[in-house]
Amino acid sequence: MPEERTGAGANAEGTKPYVIFRLGDKEFGVDVMNIKEIAKITTITRVPRSADFIEGVTNHRGSLVTVINLRKRFGFEPKEIDADSRIIIADFDGNPVGMLVDATEVLMISVTDIDATAKNVTAEISKAYQIGVGKTENRLIILLDLKQVLAVKEG
Repeated sequence: MPEERTGAGANAEGTKPYVIFRLGDKEFGVDVMNIKEIAKITTITRVPRSADFIEGVTNHRGSLVTVINLRKRFGFEPKEIDADSRIIIADFDGNPVGMLVDATEVLMISVTDIDATAKNVTAEISKAYQIGVGKTENRLIILLDLKQVLAVKEG
């Protein structure tokens, strides 16, 4: 039986949908199959003594969602929330978790246009978070391992 190259969620042409998000001038992507929803920003309540990158919690459709600020998580400069800011909601260990990002879109990327992360690629983001780099049009998109990004580890 031939090995399946396209993976879950890929179509017959060998493309997979990714949620692409921006943090400043950098673009990142996560498999759309791991995302429940992309939501506009609502009230976020800060939780005392939580990790610095945890922005707080929000009520989304009756569920309490922990919101992680990916700019803080990755050590980027802070930015005010604006009209393009979004919360990408994913399921992590059975709980909804939101990721605060600058902007989002959904993009199909051919599996043949995804390369393993180079050994000397960006030092800004831990290699533990990265699963590869998607190449499309004139863009390079760092593809992330959502479980690693959402795992709360301090220090």
